Amino acid sequence: MTLLPDLPQNTALLDLLRQQGVPQERGAYVYEGWELHTHPDLVERLEDLAPKWPVLATFGMPVLAAKGIAAVVAWSMGMLLMRLPEAPAEPLEPAEPCPPLTDPGHGWYSLCPWQSELPSAESKRLLALLIQHALSYAASLSEDDSIHWQGRPVQAPGRGKAKSRRPSRDKGRRQGGRGRRR
Repeated sequence: MTLLPDLPQNTALLDLLRQQGVPQERGAYVYEGWELHTHPDLVERLEDLAPKWPVLATFGMPVLAAKGIAAVVAWSMGMLLMRLPEAPAEPLEPAEPCPPLTDPGHGWYSLCPWQSELPSAESKRLLALLIQHALSYAASLSEDDSIHWQGRPVQAPGRGKAKSRRPSRDKGRRQGGRGRRR
């Protein structure tokens, strides 16, 4: 089962992940009912780069999505696939391509999640910023304004939390020694 919605924007990714997915109930590398296709260290790295973002288990792969549209996938040991409007800027080191997603014109870019050429703090900062950019871009591809970035329904204007009023005691009459007429 996948938590990533079967939307047209997700079709190419879901097709690719579905081909590789292996249902698995038990074992050391089970991820929400599927064989884990991502090294646990990379799952942890993704969670560290986007700490407040829900990770969706999708056919054994951790995925970040905005408004139900996939934005980032942690793949194997050394690849973060990111959906972006343009190629990431230098100095970020690319990872191996992942056809057909990373083919020109498909909007996915493969990056090394460890960025060994950069200091650790700088690597984390740049990747976290790029993940936020990917999530923002994915959200912009959605036409559904009823869904919050993280997939929760959005409250309609004017339907927010109702202001609570104290229940009136006995309309207009004073009760007990102290109190004010309403």
